[in-house]
Amino acid sequence: MNKTVVITGAAGVLCSTIVEDFALRGANVAALDINYKAVSALSEKLKDSPGKVKAYEANVLDKKSLIDAQNAITAEFGGCDILINGAGGNKPTATTEDEFFSINEKVDKTFFDLPEEGIDFVFNLNFKGAFLTSQVFAEAMAKRGCGQILNISSMNAFTPLTKIPAYSAAKAAVSNFTQWLAVYFAKSGIRVNAIAPGFFSTQQNKWLLYTQSGELTPRSEKIIRNTPMGRFGEASEILGAVYFLTDDSLSGFITGVVLPIDGGFNAYSGV
Repeated sequence: MNKTVVITGAAGVLCSTIVEDFALRGANVAALDINYKAVSALSEKLKDSPGKVKAYEANVLDKKSLIDAQNAITAEFGGCDILINGAGGNKPTATTEDEFFSINEKVDKTFFDLPEEGIDFVFNLNFKGAFLTSQVFAEAMAKRGCGQILNISSMNAFTPLTKIPAYSAAKAAVSNFTQWLAVYFAKSGIRVNAIAPGFFSTQQNKWLLYTQSGELTPRSEKIIRNTPMGRFGEASEILGAVYFLTDDSLSGFITGVVLPIDGGFNAYSGV
């Protein structure tokens, strides 16, 4: 695979799986993350892969940091063919304790208690990070007249989940931005799509999905009840969609699509 793939949030569970898959396919992979130690370890792990993986420290909320990474990647690999905006996530300070507001229920953190800085961080990380990264890396693609951008949205962009208003809103913005950017670049040879993962068990969310004894939390039980396939996703189960949407020979006439990968969660009404 004679392509250069740039992936932000590359040290995360889902994105590190994407890094590995492209490396095994023989692509040059620029693995970007604010956690340089983690992404360097990933690069070292994949050093014997058919493709070359190189780690770069980059902050998706700092445009200069992204420009520096872009310049280094161009010098190393000659430019970006596929951009995957994978940096994102939620934060406890942007999460309520209650699912429904009740004047009679006393909890420490309702919607009214969420601090502005927590909301800003989550929204900016998910939406603004994809926006800035696309600005930096897509310009050369547009001038060259080809390329693919793949954003990581979420199934809660379709229907917001309780407790996480900033994350849900940010992912809805990512989906909307995907469609906007697809139209904007439609005559420039750049296709822009997104995947919308449902519930996957990762290191980042295990504290939400399982108790300390390894049992499902009450919230996880609700998730499983409303997922027709009756389980959480495995990280490897996003790879087919990622490869499909970023390969011109397979999806050359597809742009502006947000593809759910959620075991049927978004399709299920609950009855």
